[in-house]
Amino acid sequence: MKDKRKEILKDLLGEFGSEEDRDEDPVEEEEYPLPSEKKVSSVLEKVQEEEGEEEEKFTLDKIMKKPPKRAKKVRKASDGLKAEIIEEGLIPKYNVSVPHFSDKEELIFNEVREKLVEVAVSRKIGMMVTNVVFDSDDDIRAIIDVIARQVNRRIDQQTPILDARLKDGSRVNATLPPVSADGPTLTIRKFRKDPLTVVDLINFKTMSSHLAGFLWLCTDGMGVKPCNAIIAGGTGSGKTTTLNTIAAFVPPRERIITIEDTLELQLPHSHVLRMETRPPNIEGKGELTMDTLVKNSLRQRPDRVIVGEVRGSEAITLFTALNTGHSGMGTLHSNTARETITRLINPPMNVPNIMIPALDFIIMQNRMYRAEGGSLRRITEVAEVVGMEEGNVQLNRVFEWNNVTDKVEYVGIASQTLREMAEMRGVG
Repeated sequence: MKDKRKEILKDLLGEFGSEEDRDEDPVEEEEYPLPSEKKVSSVLEKVQEEEGEEEEKFTLDKIMKKPPKRAKKVRKASDGLKAEIIEEGLIPKYNVSVPHFSDKEELIFNEVREKLVEVAVSRKIGMMVTNVVFDSDDDIRAIIDVIARQVNRRIDQQTPILDARLKDGSRVNATLPPVSADGPTLTIRKFRKDPLTVVDLINFKTMSSHLAGFLWLCTDGMGVKPCNAIIAGGTGSGKTTTLNTIAAFVPPRERIITIEDTLELQLPHSHVLRMETRPPNIEGKGELTMDTLVKNSLRQRPDRVIVGEVRGSEAITLFTALNTGHSGMGTLHSNTARETITRLINPPMNVPNIMIPALDFIIMQNRMYRAEGGSLRRITEVAEVVGMEEGNVQLNRVFEWNNVTDKVEYVGIASQTLREMAEMRGVG
């Protein structure tokens, strides 16, 4: 029986290379890929057929202990026979295990109830603790190191924060002690290969068809006056998704320049220049800030400047551009349309009050949690900037979310911006 067991395990584990080879150079984990799910299943069936369920469990336990040291793809379920190795659940090139469900949105690796585990965020269910358990801080640190090398960034005690983009577009944030006092953490925000469209947002009830048509007119500008807009909301409210959807309404003839900390926007246009900020190197040199890139974009004849997230001195540069004939869009963190104005005119943005009327609309988006689990993303307010009165910015609410009907409804106030566009176009 021992010889047969050894033969079967050798058949499977041969794909990893010998244990001696792995110990010699544990860093080169990509040389020892995991066996496919089909391979695991076929071997386990063979074991069960010839040796019984107990021997199958023993074999599976052996398999679980064999992956390379830097790739802990172990799913510790209460029943060992239900443990899985899922090849499709790997982020290519990074050896990071992920839950096997299709709507995963974010992956969080940190300590939960004194255990190092993986927490997943599902679009339908919300946040949940998975059954992926790590043996020690070193396991998560090893994954962080692999990612840091792949993106050519540094993370150590002197630079304990890593913010980067994976090759598949996913955003990664990692921290090390002393920043994260309880040990290393890793958060991966998954990147959608197929960006959502306006039809998707209507079906999700994020916006109504009426609002979609309104935003289409505003963004297109009827060929005479494209609107400038800020999509505001909290973290994870879907601001960037909505920005990406609305930006698709920009006429295809326009030259668009996007500026982001981490590339996320996926516009369908052929004439798009994407720019990404860069942190300083180890010597503290070579940094490219959002403000630097916004200033540079204005020298490249843009028809539309889109800033992924407005939060610092780039706000003045952007609003200077909006006041000198350029069209622009962006996102900003705030809770209400009025708070958006307050944030813009105060540090660290410091946009002068007199420049704010260059902004046409503030689109507020929020994330609400459902009692049965999961969350909803809704555009809760569309406010129009209609000018200044006694030094204060005046806002008109054009659309608002009705929490009873769960619809984004037109308030009934005529849009000043649309009226001006119609007059310029000669439409009655």
